[in-house]
Amino acid sequence: MAGAHNNVLPPTARLERWRVRCRLALAGFYGLAGVLHLAVPEPFLGITPSWVPEPEAVIALTGVSEIAGAIGLLVPAVRGYAAVGLALYAVGVFPANIKHAFDALGAATVSPWQWLYHGLRLPLQPLLAWLPLFAAGLVWKAERGKAPPRKLP
Repeated sequence: MAGAHNNVLPPTARLERWRVRCRLALAGFYGLAGVLHLAVPEPFLGITPSWVPEPEAVIALTGVSEIAGAIGLLVPAVRGYAAVGLALYAVGVFPANIKHAFDALGAATVSPWQWLYHGLRLPLQPLLAWLPLFAAGLVWKAERGKAPPRKLP
């Protein structure tokens, strides 16, 4: 029945419902990731490229940034800024994702799970950059109608 109710809502209301869902999911994802970066930095240090200066400080800063972004997505006054920050963050950590894939898939033994994880993870990175922007209403694509994107506060 929930699907039937969805068809009654105007397209903008359905779109806003998806934005809210994305905000909540991203806040949970980035909040947890941030806590893990701070509490258990070793796995993240292992995938940090060697050219990154002060990797311990960078990993701690990424954890704080993820937590701040997660909270910011839930606060309307700063949501747009948080979304832009998280989108830039997703782009900025991509070299570490690539290094992680090369290290794992270049090992002597590679499990099918590693291939699956990295085979999905790398192509999905642009989605992780786009989702916060969508969740904050900074980008908008709909099948019906057009609405101007929301402006940063």
